[in-house]
Amino acid sequence: MRFGRLGRFGAFGVLLALCAGLTGCGLAAAPCRVASAGLKIVPLVGHVAAAPTDACASVIDP
Repeated sequence: MRFGRLGRFGAFGVLLALCAGLTGCGLAAAPCRVASAGLKIVPLVGHVAAAPTDACASVIDP
């Protein structure tokens, strides 16, 4: 039981370190940017539809 708690604490520490490492990282904003590029392909409404995903990417990676 003691090692179970220690393992959970270690896993939480690793998760926290990974999240801190991705803060402000372009890798975290990549899904938003890819979705935005895909939406911008659509004629007439693409740029309007991509506005929320552009905002998402801007917030993650200014």
